[in-house]
Amino acid sequence: MRKTQLSALLSLALVSSAASSADLLQAYRDAMVYDSQFASAKLQRDAGRERQVQGRAALLPQAGFNASVAKIMGDTTNPLTRQPTSLDYTDQKYVLQLKQPLYNLGSFIAYDQSKLQVAVSEVQFEQSKIDLALRVAQAYFDMLAAQDAIAFIQAQKIAIAEQLASAQRNFEVGTATITDTHEAQARFDLTQAQEIAALNDLQVKRHQLALLTGQAPEALRGLAAGLTLSPPEPSNAEQWVTHAESGNIGVVAQALAVEIAKLDIRRASAGHLPTVDAVASYTDAKSAFGSIPTASSISSIGVQLNIPIFTGYATTSQVTQAVTLEEKARADLDSARRNAAQGARTAYLGVQSGLSQVRALEAAERSSLMALEANKLGYEVGVRINIDVLNAQQQLYSTRRDLAKARYDTLLAGLKLKAASGALSEADLVEINTLLEAR
Repeated sequence: MRKTQLSALLSLALVSSAASSADLLQAYRDAMVYDSQFASAKLQRDAGRERQVQGRAALLPQAGFNASVAKIMGDTTNPLTRQPTSLDYTDQKYVLQLKQPLYNLGSFIAYDQSKLQVAVSEVQFEQSKIDLALRVAQAYFDMLAAQDAIAFIQAQKIAIAEQLASAQRNFEVGTATITDTHEAQARFDLTQAQEIAALNDLQVKRHQLALLTGQAPEALRGLAAGLTLSPPEPSNAEQWVTHAESGNIGVVAQALAVEIAKLDIRRASAGHLPTVDAVASYTDAKSAFGSIPTASSISSIGVQLNIPIFTGYATTSQVTQAVTLEEKARADLDSARRNAAQGARTAYLGVQSGLSQVRALEAAERSSLMALEANKLGYEVGVRINIDVLNAQQQLYSTRRDLAKARYDTLLAGLKLKAASGALSEADLVEINTLLEAR
């Protein structure tokens, strides 16, 4: 009877306000709107998209207009008559010029680079979405663990209160000493102090979640009772490592950086080559010398050839620099792959360790529950003392708290494993969200 009552009280405490509580998916979507770090990444992505427009601009016609108006004032002396002559006159000139590149290998290569740079911006934004998902999941599970800690403490306090009442009754009838009552009262007071600390921790965790989402929910949906966590699929660490070495977002971004560095070599080498432009211009000039106006209009169209002969070794130096930076990019790619592989192995071991810990704590919970029942029975028949029952109660609720935390940590490790392989998406949060139900 008492076992059923305690289970009912614990379930009620854990699911209080569950009907209106927030879930993980909603928290993530709120964070996508509210989080300033994610907003910054999105703006960075939007700015990066302009690189392609700028790279294409060098291949398109360039038009310019130039206007000048001048007033020339001065005197001169006629060398024949020795008479001074005024040189005051006005000069107006308007020039419209159109230039179309016909051959400029460097500009074409720069345009190809700009498209790769846009791809880098997109990849980096995908990384920001993965980072946001992990940050939200961490904050969500942290608050959920704090929420559960309070529920377990409150359930434990109820159980201790029952034990305190039992000790007082036994003392009154002479079947127990006052020591039992004092021990139960001390444990009850300690639990109250733990409840205050847990409530404060919950407020801190709620504030941390609110920093991401802009929302401070009173309660969060937790894992359904009796939930069995599934192992990662595939169930081989090396397969995850292989996926990470090619699919990790950092690896993808660095692979693009290598391609950009390759094009840098070609663009620098193009500095040795000639460029050809089609040039058209229209000039309208007007002058007024004294009372004699003059005007002229000149139109021209042609091809302009520019051949670099000697640039002070600047082009050669730029090629050498580009080659060195391309080698650096390749070294950075190797480093990114190794880090991704290590991250995948660590995350995989984290999931496996978490699953083992969950199974061990599930067994410990069953054992602790049986130990508590045995100690209660022993106390009733006089072969156990009150402190034995109190210790068994504390062991049971501590085990339940650790079990809940281990489940959250395992789920988070699973998300980190998918993030390491570059496969984490909103669909994974949706999958976890289906596990967050009223218990």
